[in-house]
Amino acid sequence: MRDFGRILTAMITPFKEDGSLDLDGAKVLARELVESGSDGLVVAGTTGESPTLSHEEKLALFRAVKEAVGEQAAVIAGTGSNNTAASAELTAEAASCGVDGVMLVVPYYNKPSQEGLYQHFLACAKATSLPVMLYNVPGRTGANLLPETVARLSRVENIVALKEASGNFDQVSEILRQVPEHFRVYSGDDSLTLPLVALGAYGVVSVASHLVGRELKAMVEALVAGRLAEAQAIHLGLFPLFKALFMAPNPVPVKAALSLLGRPAGKPRLPLVGLAAKEEAELRRVLEEVGVGSTS
Repeated sequence: MRDFGRILTAMITPFKEDGSLDLDGAKVLARELVESGSDGLVVAGTTGESPTLSHEEKLALFRAVKEAVGEQAAVIAGTGSNNTAASAELTAEAASCGVDGVMLVVPYYNKPSQEGLYQHFLACAKATSLPVMLYNVPGRTGANLLPETVARLSRVENIVALKEASGNFDQVSEILRQVPEHFRVYSGDDSLTLPLVALGAYGVVSVASHLVGRELKAMVEALVAGRLAEAQAIHLGLFPLFKALFMAPNPVPVKAALSLLGRPAGKPRLPLVGLAAKEEAELRRVLEEVGVGSTS
């Protein structure tokens, strides 16, 4: 199975002015992200506005992004939802698009039990031979994938990784204590990447890497190599950006930042809306503070 790498970008989905899918823009952005340090791209995840994408749009995105980056980077298809049958169907179809793996989010809104979560992920994993990354983000889904359930799932042959965004260091420590050595845990929060990698996480599924991919790669590489002061300095320099990118629901701020920099993004789809004028002004200030491009 392909190594996903340490720096994965949770890629936005570019839209045209009329709100339709911008596949050409997605290809351009995908290539830019790989050139700026991303080892892999997660396509049609939460940051990619997956709840507003149709089944056909997701498959088109998977194909377009894989076509754009080829073997230069791993492409991980976001195929999860709160409908197990639909998730398994999309997971099975994703392989025909040439992707290198799939990411399955904890089912949202219906708040399943731990056994329900286990059975959901097992059913989806059985629908493919591709490597599977689980995604735990209880702040959005309303359900928390507990360490004991992650450990059970880690014994399924093709479930190989977890994007962990609970923000709970004790939970991450317990997961790392229980899973096999080959199972990789990724930070799901840019601002927590440094401490989670210090605990034993492998890397990050990042939003900020749309803008500072090289810096994030340098931070993780420094930390893994034992150069803690260097990693700390990079983290602290980027910290204002990490927080600014969540001043409004993700991916609204990062799409605004990319648009300010003249890169493919477009407006978010409803029910998300763009930044207010005051928020955009603050985002411009932070981008200038951390030295990201020119927004004038």
